Amino acid sequence: IFRRRLHQLIGRNGCCAADSVAGALRRFGADAVQSTWQKALARRTSDPEGAVTLARTLLESVCKHILDDSSVAYGDADMPKLWALTSEQLNLLPSQHDEDVFRRILGNCQAVVDGIANVRNRVGDAHGRGRKPVRISTRHAELAVNLAGAMASFVLSTWLERIAAASSSRSNGA
Repeated sequence: IFRRRLHQLIGRNGCCAADSVAGALRRFGADAVQSTWQKALARRTSDPEGAVTLARTLLESVCKHILDDSSVAYGDADMPKLWALTSEQLNLLPSQHDEDVFRRILGNCQAVVDGIANVRNRVGDAHGRGRKPVRISTRHAELAVNLAGAMASFVLSTWLERIAAASSSRSNGA
């Protein structure tokens, strides 16, 4: 009974948060972003290097979509800059908050994004390898993918909430 209940809680994607992320991505309505998420989930165990690369791609795509929708130019910005521009649009920069606890959490979000970008550069499959490549374990790929999914879900939920509030205020004549 315990194992059956555990499998129900974990869900078909092997991660209880996967359904939450998938739901946020569906509400966002970007098929390419949803596809990236599904590929990242699928590759966590079979292709850890590819999964790490897709984790970063997921974050980059989410940021670019939001910035495009906000008419914010980003040029060839790297991942940390894309995250900072997106955070600024969504009032998620630590400097935009007075409460220390929120500043710390949001600063740690930035650190997670930086870490995912760096681990992808070091062990992902986006760059060539020398004779002694660094290998990544499945658990590290799972961590990178799950963190990227959580960050993407948080940012998308914030964005969708903002759109809904703007739409509501327009319909109320405000």
